[in-house]
Amino acid sequence: MGMAAVLGVVAWAAFGKDNFSSVTDHSLNWVLGNFSWLFIIAGNVFLVTCLVIAFSRFGRIRLGRDDDEPEFSSLSWIAMMFAAGMGIGLMFFGVGEPLLHFADPPPFGDIEPGSPEAARAALEYSFFHWTLHPWAIYGVAALGLAYATFRKGRGNQISAVFVPLIGSRLSAGWPGRLIDLLAVFATVFGTATSLGLGALQVSKGLNITTEIDDTLTLRMIIIGALGAAFVISASSGLHKGVKWLSNINIVLAISLALFIFVVGPTVYILGVVPAGVGVYLEELLVLSSRTGAFGNEEWLGTWTIFYWAWWMSWAPFVGTFIARISRGRTIREFLIGVLLIPSGASVLWFSILGGSALRIDSTGGADLTGEVNNNGEESALFALLDALPLGTLTAFVAMILVMLYFITSADSASLVMGSLTSRGALHPRKWLVVAWGVLMGAVAAVLLVAGGLDALRSGTILVALPFVVVMLAMCWALVTELRTDPGAGAPRHMPLHGLREAVRTMVGEAVEERARGPRHWRLRRTAGNVLDRQDGTGRPPENPPQDQ
Repeated sequence: MGMAAVLGVVAWAAFGKDNFSSVTDHSLNWVLGNFSWLFIIAGNVFLVTCLVIAFSRFGRIRLGRDDDEPEFSSLSWIAMMFAAGMGIGLMFFGVGEPLLHFADPPPFGDIEPGSPEAARAALEYSFFHWTLHPWAIYGVAALGLAYATFRKGRGNQISAVFVPLIGSRLSAGWPGRLIDLLAVFATVFGTATSLGLGALQVSKGLNITTEIDDTLTLRMIIIGALGAAFVISASSGLHKGVKWLSNINIVLAISLALFIFVVGPTVYILGVVPAGVGVYLEELLVLSSRTGAFGNEEWLGTWTIFYWAWWMSWAPFVGTFIARISRGRTIREFLIGVLLIPSGASVLWFSILGGSALRIDSTGGADLTGEVNNNGEESALFALLDALPLGTLTAFVAMILVMLYFITSADSASLVMGSLTSRGALHPRKWLVVAWGVLMGAVAAVLLVAGGLDALRSGTILVALPFVVVMLAMCWALVTELRTDPGAGAPRHMPLHGLREAVRTMVGEAVEERARGPRHWRLRRTAGNVLDRQDGTGRPPENPPQDQ
């Protein structure tokens, strides 16, 4: 049913391009006008939920049996998690977003374009869009799925998380199927957005380095060629294709970042990291609460709301994939790893690539903002590399990296889609995995034909709206079930009636001692727990108890 519904949308976009664009444009305006607040509040709820669970008694629970060990090494776990979660997006926006904010600052305050304040705001918003909030969204989905699958032994489906709320019978019935269908739609369009961004960037890279015309035909060829490579990777399974490609991605990404750090404005980058993080943390509450109620709704829709919708539409895919590779880890280890490690890597990535671009542009080394304004965000990374030594070589490395991220994203998403449409099977049939990969490539292609980057953004926001409600309910279901898990240990707080009695006792004793007089009160304050006599002398007891 899920595949048929997606095929229907693909056919509509392909054969009714004008009608599809008109409907999506009107629907997008309606969603942004009425539900921007929901995306913002939901993002904050997910972050708070992850932090509370991680640092509460629930953090001791293991995702699996109490004696299970992690299935993958920490390095492979981090590499696969990062490659699935943000690979193409960081390559696409790592330079483009800071430069766009630098040239056209966010409309919150009187910031002059190209000024130091604009550079500060550019990194502040880049950190905000790519660190804690998105990984908290992934973390909630992944934790719910990992807990339901490995701790409770249910299927690897989104609907399995909702058993505490709707029961196993409804979870296996039409309500559960509806939840899984929404997850399928969100995953298909979220992944198609990433694949479309990857095709745009590879096409632009080929145009810059080889002077091949950047045309729609070239983008379709890229999607087809990388789709064929994905089929080969998908056939080798999780422990071979995805694992090895993810490790290669990490090595290449670190190498590229280190090269830019060394040959770029190194001292400036070293100053950007603490300064940018400090500003981001200082303004986090303000950044997290803007909804467009007081204006600038269009800007939020282009940036923050789009990002939050993109992360939420990716949540079933990334969540299912991270859950699949996280068996045997404790909840605390899992959430700290999911929240902090990728967030820290994103900070370094934007500081090195985005910070270098800002410095080079502001000092006149190259007109990078002009390049982005003329040729789009997909040209930003290649414009930066061209301004540094060995520009042609590093541009080819960047294209290879984008291609590998394209393959791993399609590979991982197809495994997830196969699982979601196979009643949660951890090892879905290969033909089904390949079919979903081909279909997601088709969605990316028709969205590019229908309107390019704007169509990708619009489709992502629209399909994410109903899934926001699903994810909020998922938080409720997860906490409800964690409270009954014996692995969490006993509650560390007293019952409410016991707390009231304790407060009454402490207040009564304080009033009684105060009534004894000022001298006794002073002695009580200075002697502390040494005061054991009732005569108020404050001297220690004459025969203190001996140690046993």
